Amino acid sequence: MTSVGRVSSDSQQIARGLRERDIALLHALVEQYQYRLVRYLIYLLGRRDEVDDLVQETWVRVLERGRSYDGRSRFEPWLFAIARNLTIDHMRTRKTWSLDTALDTDDEEEQVPRSPASLDPSPFVLAARTEDAQRLAQSMQTLDFIYREVLVLRFQEDLSLQEVATVIGAPVSTVASRIYRGLQTLRSLLDGAKHEN
Repeated sequence: MTSVGRVSSDSQQIARGLRERDIALLHALVEQYQYRLVRYLIYLLGRRDEVDDLVQETWVRVLERGRSYDGRSRFEPWLFAIARNLTIDHMRTRKTWSLDTALDTDDEEEQVPRSPASLDPSPFVLAARTEDAQRLAQSMQTLDFIYREVLVLRFQEDLSLQEVATVIGAPVSTVASRIYRGLQTLRSLLDGAKHEN
């Protein structure tokens, strides 16, 4: 079976199990995706505290809204969208972040070129090569939320541009421009930190 066929089959199996409220399936999903979900939420919030509550609430929502997952696409974008929406609601109530500024897009953003800033390796590849993950993590936390989330979803969680667009509820062109800007900013931060050492 091709990888596409396997993903489709897995997605259909997950959708069927969620419709039937299969607790064994939910436990298997928690075991398979828990680490990625925790990591994603830490990057979104920029801190570790409160993540456990959001993770637990995400899994409750997965069980409650499992009937809405149709299995036509991969499970991960659906899961991350639930976690993202809960996180945004949480941040709204805590007033630690302005949704107006973080989620607004401007015309200039849509005009950003879609090609990479350069042919140099991305900051993610550089960090993996130099084993400087801590410096990358610190730099990531200084990025604006809208750039950090797309970079995490695209490069850390390995979602396609279309899947990232589904998670954040934005057009693919917006995702591409945010990735472009985020990588530019991240590259500058990493280069600046390298020159300070």
